Amino acid sequence: MEPSLSAFKNLPAAPVAQKRTVTDTRHGVTRHDDYAWMRDENWQAMFKDPSTLDPAIRSHLEAENRYQQAAMADTEELQKTLFAEMRGRIKEDDSSVPSPDGPWQYGVRYVTGGEQPKYFRIPRASGDEQMMLDGDQEAEGKPYFRLAGAGHSPDHAAMIWGYDDKGSEFFTLKVRNLTTGKDGSDLIENTGGGAAWSADCTGFFYTAVDDSHRPSKIFHHRIGTRQSDDVLIHEETDTGFFMGVSGTRLNDFIMIGINDHETSECWVMPANDPKAKPRLVAERQTGVEYSLDEGGDVFFILTNADGAKDFKIMQTPVGTPEPANWSEVVPHKPGRLILSVSAYRNHLVWMERENGLPRIVIQDRTTGEEHAIAFDEEAYALGFHGSMEYDTDIVRFSYSSMTTPSELYDYNMTTRERTLLKRDEVPSGHNPADYITRRVMAPAEDGELVPVTLLYRHDTPLDGTAPCLLYGYGSYGIAIPAGFNTNCLSLVDRGFVYAIAHIRGGKEKGFAWYEAGKRGNKTNTFTDFIAAARYLDRQNFTSHDRIVAQGGSAGGMLMGAVANMAPEAFGAIIAAVPFVDVLNTMLDDTLPLTPPEWPEWGNPVASPEDYRTIAGYSPYDNVTAQPYPPILAIAGLTDPRVTYWEPAKWVARLRQTSTSGAPVLFKINMAAGHAGASGRFQRLEEIAYEYAFALKVVGKA
Repeated sequence: MEPSLSAFKNLPAAPVAQKRTVTDTRHGVTRHDDYAWMRDENWQAMFKDPSTLDPAIRSHLEAENRYQQAAMADTEELQKTLFAEMRGRIKEDDSSVPSPDGPWQYGVRYVTGGEQPKYFRIPRASGDEQMMLDGDQEAEGKPYFRLAGAGHSPDHAAMIWGYDDKGSEFFTLKVRNLTTGKDGSDLIENTGGGAAWSADCTGFFYTAVDDSHRPSKIFHHRIGTRQSDDVLIHEETDTGFFMGVSGTRLNDFIMIGINDHETSECWVMPANDPKAKPRLVAERQTGVEYSLDEGGDVFFILTNADGAKDFKIMQTPVGTPEPANWSEVVPHKPGRLILSVSAYRNHLVWMERENGLPRIVIQDRTTGEEHAIAFDEEAYALGFHGSMEYDTDIVRFSYSSMTTPSELYDYNMTTRERTLLKRDEVPSGHNPADYITRRVMAPAEDGELVPVTLLYRHDTPLDGTAPCLLYGYGSYGIAIPAGFNTNCLSLVDRGFVYAIAHIRGGKEKGFAWYEAGKRGNKTNTFTDFIAAARYLDRQNFTSHDRIVAQGGSAGGMLMGAVANMAPEAFGAIIAAVPFVDVLNTMLDDTLPLTPPEWPEWGNPVASPEDYRTIAGYSPYDNVTAQPYPPILAIAGLTDPRVTYWEPAKWVARLRQTSTSGAPVLFKINMAAGHAGASGRFQRLEEIAYEYAFALKVVGKA
C-alpha cells in the first residue's frame, strides 16, 4: 500500500468527532454508539428544509468537507482534466429517437451546455417540433433540481410532470396544457413522482408519500381541483411495503402494485371509472412475486408462484384475474431467469438471462412460435424498450458492450428485420479495437465461480503492475450489466483494468444467485468480492495494493464489509452513499426504508438470529483496530435512502480506530440526496472527483 500512503502528504489535522456514548440493548446484547448524536432529531423536517439542520452537526459536516478538500487539493487540475475528458465523450446536443404514439412521436434531447433534459414531440406525419418541457428552464436558479419525467395524456392534450428541488425525493406534480404550453393551477406535493392518467384525461392517479417517505396511499386527482379534495383510492397500512400506480398501453386499466423485496400484490381498476373499487388479483403470500401486463382480453403474469424460482409466464382473463383462472404460457426453466414481459396485439415479448447473458425472446401469440434476439460477445448488455403502442409489430431494443457504444434498433417481430436507428457517438473519438473486454470466473471460498467482467487497453501490461478499479454491488437481485461506459475510459486510458464483480446477491446467474447473497447468506456477497480481488491479483491483472474497490448504496455496505474483513486485499476503497450502519438502521422502524428492507436483510427487532447475522457484518459495528487502506466516503445531506449520518458515523469510527495512518475522507454534498448531483455534467464532476482519488492513491495523479 506504499503508493496510497505516500500520496497524501502534509495533511491538516482530520476532524475529530465528539463522543457522546449511548447504549442499546436487544436480545440480551448491549452495544455502545459514540456517534449517534450525528443523527438530527428533526431529520424528517430537515429533509424538506435543509436549513433546519442542527448547527453542531452542520459544523462537523462542514469540517469534514474542508478536510477532504485539503486532502484532494493537489488533484484539482486532474479533476478538471477528467471532467473535460468525460464531457468530451458525451454528445452534448444529443437527442433520443422519438417514439411513436398515435398522431405524435415523443422524444427527449439535451442541448450543448444543458444539464437537464428537454421533452419534445413531433407530428407523426409531418410538421414542426413542439417543445413540451424545458428542464434547463425549470431548473434555473435552483442548486438542486431533478425531473421525475413527463407523461402525456391518452388524448395528447396535456402532460403530467414532476420535480424534486431538494434531493429528498418528495416530488411535486404539475399539469401542463400542451396547446398553450402553460401549467395549470394543479400542484400536487409529496408524491413518489409518477402518475397514471384516467381514460377520459380529466384526472390522474398518483402515489402520496408520507412524512417518513413511505408510499402509503393512492389518490385520484381531478384536474382543476385542490389536492385536499383528492379522493383516496387505496391505502397500504403495512409499513413494510412499497406501493405504486401505473396505466397500460391500451389505457384500459389502472394498476396498483404493492411489494417488498420478496412479496407482491396487484390490484386493478378500470381506467374510465375513478369511482370504481380496485380489484385484488391475488392475495399476497410471503415469498410469492407477480406482476401484470395487459394483453387485450387477458393479463399476462410474470410470477415465481408454485416454486418457479426463475419465474414463469401465465395468463388470465381480465374479467376474472384470480389465480384459479391462471394458465401457463411460458414454463419455468431452472437457471433461465425471466426478467420482464411485454404484451402486444400479435406478440408476447420477454427478457431473460441465462449463464449471465441476456436475450430477448418473441412469441407469436397465435402460433406459439418463438425466436430470440441474442449476440455473440463474451459479455454484453441488452435493453428492451418496447413500444408505447399495443397494436404494433415494431419494438425497440438497445445493445452495447464494454467496448461497443450503445446501438438502438427497431425490430419487426413478424419479419425479424432489424433497423439501426442510432449508434451513440463519442465526439472525442473511440476505437473499439484499442480495448479488450473479457469475462473471467473467480473461484469463491465455497467453490462457486464468480463472473468478473474486465475492460482494459490492448497495450496494458498484465504483469501485476496495472492498477484496477473493482466495482461491486450484490444486493436486491440487481444484475450489473456489462454495457458501454464512457466515463471509465478515463481510468482505462491511464492504464487501469476496469472490473465488475458479479457477486452473489445479484441475479447474474439466476434467482438462486440472489438467494445465496441475502439475509443469512449475506456474507457470500462480501467473500465473493474479496475472492474476485484476490483472483485478479493471482492472475496478474493487477496487484492487491493497486486495487481500488468501489461501490455505492448497498454496494457501499459491501465496501465497508470488505474493508473490515480483508483490508490488506485493497489499496483503497471508495464508498458512495454507503449503507454502513446496517444494524442501527434495521432496528429503527421509523426510518423511511427499514420495514420494507427486512425481507432483504432480516428483521433484527423480532429475530435474535437476524440480529446476530447483521451484527456479524454491519460495517459500522465491526470497525476494529487494524490497518485500513485510504477510504473515501461520499454522501448527500437530504438522502432519504441512506441517511447522511451513516457514513458520517462510520468515518468517525474508522478515523479513531484504524492503525494504518491512511486518511479517511468524507465528502458530503450539502444540496443533494441519494442520486448525487442532479445535472448530467454536475454528476460528471462527482465522478471526476472519485477517479482523481483512485488515480492519486495508486500514484498516477
